[in-house]
Amino acid sequence: MVRKLKFHEQKLLKKVDFISWEVDNNLREVKILKKYHIQKRDDYSKYNKLARNIKELARKIKEVDAKHPFRTEKSAQLLEKLYVMGLIPTRWDLSLVEKVTASSFCRRRLAVVMVRNKMAESIKGATKLIEQGHVRVGPELVKDPALLVTRTLEDFVTWVDNSKIRQHVLEYNGMRDDFVL
Repeated sequence: MVRKLKFHEQKLLKKVDFISWEVDNNLREVKILKKYHIQKRDDYSKYNKLARNIKELARKIKEVDAKHPFRTEKSAQLLEKLYVMGLIPTRWDLSLVEKVTASSFCRRRLAVVMVRNKMAESIKGATKLIEQGHVRVGPELVKDPALLVTRTLEDFVTWVDNSKIRQHVLEYNGMRDDFVL
């Protein structure tokens, strides 16, 4: 037994077409959102857009004559930038640019880098620690888990000085100084 729909409910249903529903890689998108614990769907769509733009740029560079100095200069600049960002493993091959995806950007998020550095057990836990203000990158406190960490900044991800977690880690390692307030 289904109740009769009210007038405003019928009006709303007229606007929604259940027959030709658009699904844009929704299952894969949800899977990646859960895997990397991305809270804003906008971030994932931005990563997709950036990956498309990078691939398009690489395709345009490949169309230029191989001996032309413009191609060598611009491909070197692109590869260097992607390598420094940590999106490709080496800076020698332009074909690596084709493998840059939204997941490549997700792997450079602060929470994922923390898990890779063994600062947290899970991405969800790392996200919680970041939001609570326990993590800094260089001298700055970071509360945004969507921060993209480059290769150079990866070494500077650490705990905030007055964080209880930092004190527990130092105490566990036997390096805690009682003099420090």
